[in-house]
Amino acid sequence: MKVHLDCYPCFVRQALTTARLFSTDEASVRRIVAAACRKLGSLPEGGAPPEISREIYRTIRRISGVADPYRDLKRRSIEQARRLLPGLRRLIEGSANPLLAAARISVAGNVIDFGVDADFDLEKEVESVVSRPFGIDDSPGFLEAVRTARKILYVGDNAGESVLDRLLIERLNRPVTYAVRESPIINDVTREEARESGLSGIARIISCGTAAPGVILARASKAFLRAWKEADLIISKGQGNYECLSEEPRPIFFLLKAKCTVIAGHLGVRLGDFIIARAGRTRNPPGK
Repeated sequence: MKVHLDCYPCFVRQALTTARLFSTDEASVRRIVAAACRKLGSLPEGGAPPEISREIYRTIRRISGVADPYRDLKRRSIEQARRLLPGLRRLIEGSANPLLAAARISVAGNVIDFGVDADFDLEKEVESVVSRPFGIDDSPGFLEAVRTARKILYVGDNAGESVLDRLLIERLNRPVTYAVRESPIINDVTREEARESGLSGIARIISCGTAAPGVILARASKAFLRAWKEADLIISKGQGNYECLSEEPRPIFFLLKAKCTVIAGHLGVRLGDFIIARAGRTRNPPGK
């Protein structure tokens, strides 16, 4: 998925939000935002949005010297999600289809996104996703793909969400490789957060090879590319991974919430819809 003109105001807003996490000095914040705008103007057209975000955040790190401005927010989101685990496990165990319930709850975790919207209510989202219809619901195909899979590659997204990914991985009953970001980018999951979320005991954790809010295959690590090639089921979480992988001819299921109008329009759903979508499927027009 290529970058859309409507993405550019979001890049600038992300730069402003990030700068204000570590500075109250308006002159410093203005300098960072101005540098981000200059970087935007210098980048070639045609890339996926996470490729551009990667360059914006590299600019912010270079000027500020702050490697992980979202570290405290990531820790809080992990703790918030972990507090919900006992109740969510009871909900899954009491459901008619525990695997599907775990998948739905994992999708709900995609609401934790400080790059798009820092105003979220995780508990409310979980309650909503358990019962509401999805904008795209390829869950029957997903359940069948899990049943026949031998190796699963699970591409993580944000740090707090990875706690709820854990609930789904526990139900897959297959060898799972969990891919994380190489180093901090917004509130995305790295090895450190994956360990904090409890994933190291149930999945093999690898780096995707880049610090971008989505997997850029041209820059991916050898370990990731090997897992990508060997997997007969790929679970891709979140908008950034969708933006990078939506056109790839692989057995991918995308699990996400449509949090911006560009993604909603690309998928043919309403803003705010939850999605379980097989790669390459025909998108449903809004209202259907």
